[in-house]
Amino acid sequence: MFHPLRVQEVERLTDDAVAVTLAVPPELRETFRHAPGQHIALRRTVDGQEIRRTYSICTPATDDPVLRVGIRLVEDGAFSTYALKELAVGDTVEVMAPAGRFTLAPRPGHFVGIVGGSGITPVLSIVTTLLAQQPDARFCLIRSDRTAASTMFLEEVADLKDRYPQRFQLIQTLSREEQQAGLPSGRLDEERLHALLPALLTVDSVDGWFLCGPYGLVQSAERALRSLNVPRNRIHEEIFHIDNGTTAPSAPTAATPAHSTVTATLDGRSGTWPVRDGESLLEAVLRNRADAPYACKGGVCGTCRAFLVSGEIRMDRNFALEAEEVDAGYVLACQSHPATEKVELDFDR
Repeated sequence: MFHPLRVQEVERLTDDAVAVTLAVPPELRETFRHAPGQHIALRRTVDGQEIRRTYSICTPATDDPVLRVGIRLVEDGAFSTYALKELAVGDTVEVMAPAGRFTLAPRPGHFVGIVGGSGITPVLSIVTTLLAQQPDARFCLIRSDRTAASTMFLEEVADLKDRYPQRFQLIQTLSREEQQAGLPSGRLDEERLHALLPALLTVDSVDGWFLCGPYGLVQSAERALRSLNVPRNRIHEEIFHIDNGTTAPSAPTAATPAHSTVTATLDGRSGTWPVRDGESLLEAVLRNRADAPYACKGGVCGTCRAFLVSGEIRMDRNFALEAEEVDAGYVLACQSHPATEKVELDFDR
């Protein structure tokens, strides 16, 4: 369900990024109370076409939520272009309640974030909440940006260094610009991370790793961590976009079984509908239930997560669900196609 929220502030962060703050009325505070690291889906309609995009909340999680998101311009991006060039204070944006499982409930321990570009957004919420609420926690942030001028939330990260000098460590790398101090320029690829991480910290003492950014960076970081024998359950990932030229893993295509149907439970109501050849389970549900949850339709945001009650499916690709979730029976409806004539999903679990 979407709620109309008024734009309270639009702050320019860099030449190609803004932070948008949305006013949350008292009656919706409970709805928009978020866990650190979650995102929201924004919706607008242009020439009769609905556009949805997900953006991570960068503010700390509190009882009185401040809803602020970072938006970076994407080439030909329908929503990001609008946000940077047209969106103004006083405008109204339709917003879905916070969602996502790339989160960290504050607890004692040592945690590390490896982020690229706008991947700083959810991790900023995670680290700010953690350090404020848990005095026995430490956080090391390793971030990669193209240039200093393109780095989002510079002031907020600098403030963390000032407030928590003993518990917050920042490692900044630039891929297209030399720094006067710190690490040499260049991308954070698998080989570089494999050498860098043991030199910075005791890898096996880290309680949780949070990887966020472009597909290439996140995959390189995961491979480096696995080669350093980090258990998979300590690695948490969120992909912001798929790099151009990157081939993403996907399931082989196959025809939809004849007379396939999907039964879906959503907000306590169930229905059964036919699945057309080639369409996803989400598309079949949306033809009959316009309130079915989704945002990116690319297997990245996880908004369309559902539990597979019965039947079999093939999932084209998955960049949003943890391995444990898949093992437990969860699927991404936008990437799922029926492999049996009858499939049942539960969006409420």
